[in-house]
Amino acid sequence: MSRRVTETRIEEYWDWIAVALFLLLAVDLLTTLGAARTVGAGAESNPLMRWLLGRTVLVVIGAHLAVVVIVTGFFRLLVGRLRRTPSPTEYYFALLIEGWLGVLVAVGLGVFANNLSVIVLGRSLL
Repeated sequence: MSRRVTETRIEEYWDWIAVALFLLLAVDLLTTLGAARTVGAGAESNPLMRWLLGRTVLVVIGAHLAVVVIVTGFFRLLVGRLRRTPSPTEYYFALLIEGWLGVLVAVGLGVFANNLSVIVLGRSLL
């Protein structure tokens, strides 16, 4: 993989991590609040989110912002490691990152679908 392709892929990886964070944090928070309003906060299966639902808005926002900072910091380290990885190993490392990003986006879409099911149908998909 040439250096130019790696930089192009890295730019795309940042786009995909942004999508994953948007789904797993912003969309999940909004749909969880809607689901909690429908069936109650006690029905939340994620214990951390259940705990956050009982806190003030500032605590919830602060926790979500902390997750964004931590994840982007670790992702920056991961991208730096990819840049230092020699050929041809970098190709396989890039594929691993792509798979991980795909799983994150898929989980985010699954969480969104589940929360939407709770809001509309009154019950979880799980």
